[in-house]
Amino acid sequence: MAHWREQKRERTRNALREAAFRLFAEHGYEDTTVARIAAEAGVSHMTFFRYFPTKEDVVLRDDYDPLLEELIRAEPPDKPALRRVRDAVMSAVPAVYAREREALLLRSRLLLTTPALRSRMGESMDGSRSAFERGLSDPEAAAAPPMAARVVASACTAALATAITVWVEQDGETDLPALMEQAFDALENPGARNG
Repeated sequence: MAHWREQKRERTRNALREAAFRLFAEHGYEDTTVARIAAEAGVSHMTFFRYFPTKEDVVLRDDYDPLLEELIRAEPPDKPALRRVRDAVMSAVPAVYAREREALLLRSRLLLTTPALRSRMGESMDGSRSAFERGLSDPEAAAAPPMAARVVASACTAALATAITVWVEQDGETDLPALMEQAFDALENPGARNG
């Protein structure tokens, strides 16, 4: 019963997110109301607020951080920390990119160009950075990650944010996974010339 309830919640959350992005693409972020998103998804506006505290949260929140944390933790612990993050991210990104490219581009464009979202973008990045830190730390130390894990997590988060920014600036013309690989190359070989 609990499993069924969780599946229903997941379907509703996805329906709300898909409706929001469809309406943002058609009418713009500012002109899309919560009531309109809820109606498009076939739920009440009060149901919307059970899933997302604000309209901004539809764009700011994603479900990737827990997955990335687990993928990093599953990497061999003797592998260098930067390589663990890189391999984990690059094992997941191509499939997500292939499945959700347009939604990712719209979400990224909204984050970078909408003032209300841009001012809260740090929150979204903090979620990824924290997931990287936890994935790199022993489970017992995950609440207080060592400084080395924090530094690597911050550098990787900044590199990925830069790749996404370049992708949006190029209007999605370049392959995002390739840009992410270039960003990781720049971290691993800072002196090398890189696209």
